[in-house]
Amino acid sequence: MTDQRAPSCPHQPPCPRPDALDREAARTVAAHPEQGWSLLCNGIVMFEDTGELLPDGRVIAPHRPTTAA
Repeated sequence: MTDQRAPSCPHQPPCPRPDALDREAARTVAAHPEQGWSLLCNGIVMFEDTGELLPDGRVIAPHRPTTAA
């Protein structure tokens, strides 16, 4: 079985890895709301528009829920 912890995660329970489906559940380690982004424990930069920058450089497009009128 492989270790499912995020690299260097000190939290209990451990934060999800950046490649996990629940990666956004990782704890915030640095927040800059005035600039519109936060750094999560698993190395993901999360933007206020729900876009993400993964540690390997991949970009996840904003995925805000939309409401029907």
